[in-house]
Amino acid sequence: MTIQNVTIIGAGTLGSQIAFQSALKGMHVAAYDPQIAVAKQRLAALAAPYARDVQLPQAEFDQALATIQVTDDLAAAVADADLVIEAIPEAVEIKAKMYSELMKVLPAKTIVASNSSTMMPSQLVQYVDRPAQFLHIHFANQIWKYNVAEIVGTSVTDPIVFDEAVAFAKAIGMVPITMHKEYPGYILNALLVPLLNAALAVWAKGIADPHLVDKDWMISTGAPLGPFMILDVVGLRTPYQIEMNSYQQTGNPDAKLIADKLKEMIDAGQTGRESGQGFYHYPNPEFLAPDFLK
Repeated sequence: MTIQNVTIIGAGTLGSQIAFQSALKGMHVAAYDPQIAVAKQRLAALAAPYARDVQLPQAEFDQALATIQVTDDLAAAVADADLVIEAIPEAVEIKAKMYSELMKVLPAKTIVASNSSTMMPSQLVQYVDRPAQFLHIHFANQIWKYNVAEIVGTSVTDPIVFDEAVAFAKAIGMVPITMHKEYPGYILNALLVPLLNAALAVWAKGIADPHLVDKDWMISTGAPLGPFMILDVVGLRTPYQIEMNSYQQTGNPDAKLIADKLKEMIDAGQTGRESGQGFYHYPNPEFLAPDFLK
C-alpha cells in the first residue's frame, strides 16, 4: 500500500503542521478537531512562517490549504484513511479515550501512528485493535524547517508497515530517523528535555531569570536559541503536561514546582509564541534586540 490518504487527529501546534505539510506534498488530508474554527486558524497562520523560512508563495500555500478537510466528524475524517496520525495532548487517559473511539470507525487497512513526544509505542499499543499496524512517527516542531521524523515501532509492528511509514515521511519532505527499538524521548527529546527541565528548574527555583539563562547558554555554547526560546516555540502546554506526568509518576517536588509555575502562565494566556507571549513577547521578542547578547 502506498500512503495517499492521511488523517491527523488533533490540529494543535504540531497536528496542524503535519496536516499542512502532508497536503503541500500532495497527500489527501483530513484534520479532525472538535474546534473547527481554531483548527482552521492554526492552519492559516502557517502561511507566514512557510513564506519566511522556505519562501512558499501565498498562492501555493492557499492551494494546499484548500485541499485539507477540517472536520469534527471522526468517522468522516478516517473513512478512507491509509494512515492516521494522532497528535493530541500528552495524557494517557486522553489518548486512550480517543483510540477507543477511533477503533470503532477505522477501516481495516489503516495504519495508526502516534506523534507522542513523551510516551513510547509499548505504552499506547494496548489501546488499538491492530498492534501490527501501530507505530510512532514523531515530528519536531516547525517541521517545514526542522524536518525530521523519528520512527519506531513495537516488537510486533509489521516490518512492511514500518517501511510504509518511512516512505511516507520521505514523501512529505522529512528525513526519517529510524530507531531499532523504543527509547524514552526518542533521540531528539532524550537530548532536549533534560536541557529544558534544567532551565525550568533554574527559573522555578528563583535562581535566575529566563532571559539571562538563555543568554548564558547562547554565549557559552554558541547555540542559536536558548532553552526558553525553544519552550516558547514548543508552547507551554506540552512542557506543563510533561512535568505533571513526571510528578504523578515519581513524586518529584521539582516537577510539581515547575508545573505550578507554568500553570500560572498558561492560566494568564501566556502559552508561548502562538499566543503572543510566553517567556518573551511576540511578534518582536526581546532576543531580537541587537544588544540581547551583550
